[in-house]
Amino acid sequence: MTENFDLEKPRRALPAIDGWTVASLALGLALAMPLISVAAMALFPSENIWPHLLATVLPRYVGNSLILMAAVGAGTAMIGVGAAWLVVMKRFPLRGVLEWALLAPLAMPAYIGAYALVDFLEYAGPVQTALRAAFGWSSARDYWFPEIRSLGSACAVFTLTLYPYVYLMARAAFREQSVCALEVSRSLGCGPWGSFFRVALPLARPAVAAGAAIAMMETLNDFGAVDYFAVQTLTTGVFSVWLESHNAGGAAQISSVTLIFVLALLGLESASRRGRRYHNMSRRYRPIEGEELGPVWRWIATLACLTPVTLGFLLPAGIMADHALTETQAWRDPDLWRAAANTAMLAGAAAAVSCAAGVTLVYGARVSRSGAPRMVARLAALGYAVPGAVLAVGILFPFAAIDDALADAALALTGHDPGLLLTGSAAALVFAYVVRFAAIAYGSIDSAFGRVTPSMEAAARALGETRAGALRRVHLPLIRGSVLTAALLIFVDSAKELPATLLLRPFNFETLATAVYNAASLEDIGGAAPPALAIVLVGLAPVALLMRSLRHSRPGEQPGR
Repeated sequence: MTENFDLEKPRRALPAIDGWTVASLALGLALAMPLISVAAMALFPSENIWPHLLATVLPRYVGNSLILMAAVGAGTAMIGVGAAWLVVMKRFPLRGVLEWALLAPLAMPAYIGAYALVDFLEYAGPVQTALRAAFGWSSARDYWFPEIRSLGSACAVFTLTLYPYVYLMARAAFREQSVCALEVSRSLGCGPWGSFFRVALPLARPAVAAGAAIAMMETLNDFGAVDYFAVQTLTTGVFSVWLESHNAGGAAQISSVTLIFVLALLGLESASRRGRRYHNMSRRYRPIEGEELGPVWRWIATLACLTPVTLGFLLPAGIMADHALTETQAWRDPDLWRAAANTAMLAGAAAAVSCAAGVTLVYGARVSRSGAPRMVARLAALGYAVPGAVLAVGILFPFAAIDDALADAALALTGHDPGLLLTGSAAALVFAYVVRFAAIAYGSIDSAFGRVTPSMEAAARALGETRAGALRRVHLPLIRGSVLTAALLIFVDSAKELPATLLLRPFNFETLATAVYNAASLEDIGGAAPPALAIVLVGLAPVALLMRSLRHSRPGEQPGR
């Protein structure tokens, strides 16, 4: 009697689901909730105002946003690439100082730069006052001066404060190139400009595109600067339709257009890198030493690198410092210190929660046998590219629904209405910061985990440790530096965040960013100066950390040479 054997292929067992997988999936979906909420509200609004928006304000919002992003993308690319090429490829006076000083505008929020520019160049400012005194002009009818609060001024401010994103990436790309490739191009008849445009720049193009995309997304996110310059963009449209017209569906629809812009930028940046891989094929790799410039060109190069540092950081910081030292009574205002305490509390909470979320997402994806946690984590990381005003729309209405459900349940059980637990407190604001900046923690922690060999965790598990014990006793001590760096970056970014803070803060709750905005809206630059200077000083911390890490990125190298 013969036996029948089942010759079918064995079915693949479903991946085991453990607590870390469930936690990372739940956390990733929670962080992605605002994006899902905006999409749902835009597709199914209670009142469809698409026809009205298309016929009235939306073309203007879209047009101004496109002009701003295009101008800032081009401007930051020119300044960032030019400065990076000079500090890497040439030798000139103050090169060692300027190589790091060019990063300083990262500490200057665009809205503070806008307030300083208007104060410096307006009719009653020092420039026009000096011109009238020098030439005997008595009024504005006697001379022409460009309009300060305009689209062009907004483009200039964004370019001068955001070019370090391109500079940082272009500098790294140029430093990784071998001098051999440039020497070959010169031997084939290319001059200095030909070698730059035909060899060096194409090799650095993916890095330049990534930096310009970040600068354009930051431009799209801004509210304080464009509002002060009276430029109507998609972000100001969200504020207008929501706060003035009281139409949540319309705000969500404008937010959906903003999301399309963000996704388009991410797609273009990704397409610029697709299929392009550049490798150094020479075994005789030699780093670029830098060419000594002539007696005239060396000072031109110094001036070219000093100009964006001066206009993007030294001048606005100096203007705010002058006001802050003059308006001494503003430092004694208890509202300033209350705003500083609120900022420290919110930013500290956001940094702690974001880092905890980053550890959970990364470790859950690392130990899970399923690829779902990593996919959800990448979806949640999109929050960094989404403007704060869009996140506020996607957070407030789900939180309001949760508040209503909790209040109804508490009222039915206890007969007492607890009020607004989420939207009436700082919880919604902390959640917005976490959604916006958790990608920083995720990226830093994921990179740190990648440097920890899996055998160390296997050894801990063999000695009886649980996964939580292995994380606590093995991984966290090894990745502590990356976690602290991510926490610092998130703290500073949260302290500077303005659009989400304006929309989600509780009543009578101020932060340093909102204090600056409120004072500047009343044309009280003296009152705005102390909190603005505090934000700039806080923002210098990660810039200094970045300078230090870059300075020690290649041991033995002399950056100032």
